[in-house]
Amino acid sequence: MTKKPKIYIIDVTNRDGVQTSRICLSKLEKTMINMYLNDMGVFQSEFGFPVTHHETNYLNANLELAKRAGLSLRLGGWLRATKDDVKVAFKQVPQLKHLNLSISTSDQMITHKFKGKLDHQSVIKEMMEAVKEARKLGAESIGVNAEDASRSRMDYLTEFSLQAKEAGADRIRYCDTLGCDTPFTIYERIKIIAGAVKIPVEIHCHNDLGMVVANSIAGAKAAIDCGVDTFINTCVNGMGERSGNADIVSVILAIKYGSGLTGYCLDEKINLKMAWKICKYASYAFGVPIPINQPGVGANAFAHESGIHADGALKDRRNYELYDFEELGRGDPEIIETGRKITAGEYSGIKGFRNVYDKLEVAFADDKEASEILELARYANVHNQKPLVDDELRFIARYPDIARKIFTMAP
Repeated sequence: MTKKPKIYIIDVTNRDGVQTSRICLSKLEKTMINMYLNDMGVFQSEFGFPVTHHETNYLNANLELAKRAGLSLRLGGWLRATKDDVKVAFKQVPQLKHLNLSISTSDQMITHKFKGKLDHQSVIKEMMEAVKEARKLGAESIGVNAEDASRSRMDYLTEFSLQAKEAGADRIRYCDTLGCDTPFTIYERIKIIAGAVKIPVEIHCHNDLGMVVANSIAGAKAAIDCGVDTFINTCVNGMGERSGNADIVSVILAIKYGSGLTGYCLDEKINLKMAWKICKYASYAFGVPIPINQPGVGANAFAHESGIHADGALKDRRNYELYDFEELGRGDPEIIETGRKITAGEYSGIKGFRNVYDKLEVAFADDKEASEILELARYANVHNQKPLVDDELRFIARYPDIARKIFTMAP
């Protein structure tokens, strides 16, 4: 029996999401995003940049964390498709096993970005050398990114993809870098690539025309129709450069409930009940409110006011609700303290600190351990530059040595 191809999620919040202009995440916040993605059953997190020095401790610590905590989430790094970058990546992050190598493939970028440094054939040569070097240094999975694929000539893009496969790539990432595709064009283009190359295709789309989720789904459908697995790139709350990337919750909902997608298999590990929690956390961490009309998690996603809609929803939720709010982890009451509140911060003392952890039902072996965790919580508050949430406090107490590495950076 032939194995049916599946749709997997590779979330890029910690790589493309953090490239969003004017905002950022701390290394602790990136780590928490990885933990939540793991709980959500996501296949892989593109967790950072292995050649960027301020990421080194965070990347190594998260790889150690994944092994110790038994995370099923794969952690993948992003780097340019050059042999030198690959060497630096494995030198700085020796346990790196999954990566995406990126290089531009459109005439526009080869001519006007590389400015004569590379031509079409040398782009392919650079990419192939990088793939082979990564495999030699221990990479277990390699995605090759065709940056600006949506504006690349199809004959060249096909040749590039075939050569990536020949070099040892596990999948091709089709990047709609400028968000100029439509569901119609991306379906036809990926159908050509997947049909010719016969390896999984990763879909990376941007929202410049407001079609990022539709394009991602159409591209994934084309790959599945050609009999290969597909990987959709997402960001929590649709963060990302310019107008953003595909929102993870919207993509999952579209696959599960979109008309015409019955029979297209989503990775069975996906746990949508984590949606509410991860989206609220990312909103707090990024400092960007969730839009009131955000699919699934927006304040109005299940709100009804007009008489006809309210009456219909009360009679039978299916009259005006396509999916259930419980499926997204919504519906439970959330308690907000309105009286005295003791918080843990950079100037906390041991008494207040222990009160905070007592409420979290976290016990310490002795005063020495409590003092060590207090010191880390102080650093974490300075690191985040905002009050710590309960899960961050629990993480620090459970993995103090990991937290210490995450907080440590040297210019």
